[in-house]
Amino acid sequence: MQHISATDRALNIEYAIRDVVVPATKLEAQGHSIIKLNIGDPIAYPGLPTPSHMVEAFVKALNDGKNGYSPSYGLPELRTAIANDERTKGWPASADDVYVCHGVTEALQVLFQATLDEGSQVLAPGPHYPPYMAYPQMYGAETIEYRLNSDDGWSLDFDDIESKMNDDVRLFVLINPNNPTGAVVGQEEIDRLLQILKPWPNCILVADEIYDGLDFSNRQVSAASRSDSIPVVTMNGVSKVYYAPGWRIGYMAIHDPTSVLSSVRDGVERILRSRLCASTPAQLGFLAGLQEDRSWMKEYSKTVQERRDVCLQRISGIEGLEVETPEGAFYMFVRLTDEHWRENDKQFVLQLLHEEHVLLVHGSGFSQDKGKGHVRLVFLPDVATLHTAFDRIDAFLQRHRNA
Repeated sequence: MQHISATDRALNIEYAIRDVVVPATKLEAQGHSIIKLNIGDPIAYPGLPTPSHMVEAFVKALNDGKNGYSPSYGLPELRTAIANDERTKGWPASADDVYVCHGVTEALQVLFQATLDEGSQVLAPGPHYPPYMAYPQMYGAETIEYRLNSDDGWSLDFDDIESKMNDDVRLFVLINPNNPTGAVVGQEEIDRLLQILKPWPNCILVADEIYDGLDFSNRQVSAASRSDSIPVVTMNGVSKVYYAPGWRIGYMAIHDPTSVLSSVRDGVERILRSRLCASTPAQLGFLAGLQEDRSWMKEYSKTVQERRDVCLQRISGIEGLEVETPEGAFYMFVRLTDEHWRENDKQFVLQLLHEEHVLLVHGSGFSQDKGKGHVRLVFLPDVATLHTAFDRIDAFLQRHRNA
């Protein structure tokens, strides 16, 4: 019997972060316990629960029957609260500039649908969060990677960026802090980037700032706050800094200083209306996070930074691993220095999983070219678990080096 085929655009999608879960799940089914350092879900690790006042607001919404459809662009009170929060970051956001979505991933899909045509290009950092490669091709566009300097804290390579700008580039992506490297781009670098983008009037800066509250460098700034001419679409939400990833509430906030995005806004709004709305009770939970006490964030950030420092200390003592210190988020992009693994990062991840039951993500899953020879590690587990994981990684490296 002839099989009905899926589309090429579906079959070509890869999402390395979750793809490696498939063999891990099989091992778990056989009774093995896996140390998971692969997925950026902050509440999957001890000591970092969703704040109670946010959970209570979510539950209260359910108990009060606030469980129906809400406006397609988001609850008005939440859009206002988000705009107020964005204004504290230095740009004149209004509630009408904010669109609430099912997480940043849906916000990206909506923006891509509204801006990309056949032959359009997206410039995204290499390495990068996988959807920036997977989604644009659904709309006939192409993602071009610009280089991050792997020996200089994964900083922006401005010469490479300039060489790749052209009239087909509709979206320029800045992930700040970066996933998977943890690098932070500061004010001077953003200002220089905006100057590079200025001669290209068809280009929008996409500022993915979902990790902006996890900045250990004190250098992270809102890209929108630095722009007086380039349109900026900020992406953010409840998943990372507010520790509620499963709620799937994110937003895009449009900064349009020269009023060139009226057509894009119209397209975004049409798409949002066609898919109804984001979760109503989850929006009310996020609203509580924005409006109520945020002092808890300092303690959470301190915990995350302490766990980062444990990983840096352990890596410094393991032959075969090197890392640039991450300045934000909760990832580090670890370089494999043994000759064999340098060329086989996915094999490293799969063999480590099967032999030592430690799960990482292969760097080539974040960029075939610019991520090769690395692994991404989430540094959120408790200290004891991290030490166990590094003991196993060290033993694995030594065993294969001496084989």
